[in-house]
Amino acid sequence: MNKEIAKMIDHTLLKPEATKDQVKVLCEEAAKYGFASVCVNPTWVTYASELLKHTDVKVCTVIGFPLGATTPETKAFETKNAIENGATEVDMVVNIGAIKSGDWELVERDINAVTAAAKGKALSKVIIETCLLTDEEKVKACELSVRAGADYVKTSTGFSTGGATVEDIALMRKTVGPDLGVKASGGVRSSEDAETMINAGATRIGASSGVKIVQGLTSDSDY
Repeated sequence: MNKEIAKMIDHTLLKPEATKDQVKVLCEEAAKYGFASVCVNPTWVTYASELLKHTDVKVCTVIGFPLGATTPETKAFETKNAIENGATEVDMVVNIGAIKSGDWELVERDINAVTAAAKGKALSKVIIETCLLTDEEKVKACELSVRAGADYVKTSTGFSTGGATVEDIALMRKTVGPDLGVKASGGVRSSEDAETMINAGATRIGASSGVKIVQGLTSDSDY
């Protein structure tokens, strides 16, 4: 088992049909393999927090997921509620439509709403949904994330038209510099995939295939 990669994995279950039993298995696997966190939908945060309270595994959840099209005020409330329920990491989806419209003031306000609500209480990650953006838009979204005080930028939700690419990870790392986290998510299915992303600059891997990745196997999962 690759323990170094394991410590970088957010063990993820975000399917809408995910059951309580499946979340329990996710948490048990995360504790067994020493993953960085479990990433679950907000409704499961309290349950996951209870299951993992005596472990080093963090509880991560998603905000404005998967479209990013809710208001900054809604995302701020979601963030506060998730933290109250036990989340210590929050992955927000940026307002993609605002980016495509060139409304960078709204984009910045959107990111700030979450980073302000999370500050001092939870790590914040900004999902920029790279598959929908131009390189120029990716750079600008990363720059605004840095300015807003985010802890990470993240490639993808896993619910759109594509996932992480080596090129996007390299671009994001170049843009944010050496100190901010970069999370590769969507399509990381093997230890080779994970190592390639890490070599390109990723410091966290979001995957539903965490167990197979650390076992040196390949998954057919999309996320």
